[in-house]
Amino acid sequence: MSTSYPDSVPVTVSVILPALNEERTIAACIRKIQAVFLQNSLDGEILVADSSTDTTADIARSLGATVIHPKKPGYGNAYLAAFRHARGRYIILGDADDTYDFSEIPQLLAPLEAGADFVVGSRFRGTIRPGAMAPLHRYIGNPLLTWMINVIFGTEYSDTHSGFRAMTREALDRLTLTTGGMEFASEMLVMAAKEQLKVAEVPIDYYPRQAPSNLHSFADGWRHIRFVLLMKPLPFVAIPGLLLSLVGILLMGFFYFKGNVESSHLHVFILGAILLMGGLQVILTGFLMKTYSVVHGYENKAGIIISLMQYHNLEKFLLLGACLVLAGVLLGFNIIIKWFAVSFGFLSEISTAIAALVLIVSGIQVFLFTVFQSMMILNENNNHDGSDG
Repeated sequence: MSTSYPDSVPVTVSVILPALNEERTIAACIRKIQAVFLQNSLDGEILVADSSTDTTADIARSLGATVIHPKKPGYGNAYLAAFRHARGRYIILGDADDTYDFSEIPQLLAPLEAGADFVVGSRFRGTIRPGAMAPLHRYIGNPLLTWMINVIFGTEYSDTHSGFRAMTREALDRLTLTTGGMEFASEMLVMAAKEQLKVAEVPIDYYPRQAPSNLHSFADGWRHIRFVLLMKPLPFVAIPGLLLSLVGILLMGFFYFKGNVESSHLHVFILGAILLMGGLQVILTGFLMKTYSVVHGYENKAGIIISLMQYHNLEKFLLLGACLVLAGVLLGFNIIIKWFAVSFGFLSEISTAIAALVLIVSGIQVFLFTVFQSMMILNENNNHDGSDG
């Protein structure tokens, strides 16, 4: 990541505390950290990235901490601002709500001194005190998000949303961190995996908050899921969409050519149409997410996305979309001709009408995908003069 560190002599440990109205607990956190510095003869500094409207900043300054005021609110923005001021060879991340026991800092430093690049304090491998974590977070939210990151990125974390972490200065410099909200916690672990950092976990204790939590369970959970899907949209979005589409095609094709679609098998034919159109939309959405991830630097430009980011290939998609719409219109026009032939009487062409609908809607989906895709790569292609580099 791009950081600007002060020119003063580096210290051994920088402890960073993001704070939002933590006047009840900030003093206890700072005193515990200072005690660790004293007991372990550590040359350390404490940085409080404060976005509070209470007296948190005043209390932190009075106890000797350096207070930084991020220009933008948000968990990630607090850390990004503090990183620019941190001078330590080791960087400790922790919350200012006194839920983490900072006397355990030496446990996080030990793996770093043994050669690890990045250390996560795992609450699930340690002790979660009664009342410290809501059941929704303990049994659903955290396990689900941890599972997603482990499956998608091949990691083995046990607690991806622990806020008690440590890393070396070199590891921090290798991480490309940009997100400003709570998804910053996931981004850091994902980037650590992408950079193939040596990661270790240590068990820690987790204590109840003394003040109301600043977390928003569903909003913050969605931020994490959205970020993870953005990093790897094809396995979790495009491939399931492809499977849905294939099942839809099989159902439509099989029952259409059986010849009795208009009667007993019509409902299955309609189901196939729904799966095909829905699956196609999911596939195209996955490709758009992948392109967004590449354009904004989250993912490398590789694989099928290279072809989908070339204008001459997108022109072929425009033609494909137009052909699908035209085929659907012709099928629909054929139904109208048959209706004329029976003098506007009874007509049983439901399956043909459904097929026409699928073609027209699919063509529109492909056309709109192509338009949006070309918009997203406009600057990227201009910057590279139309090349793929």
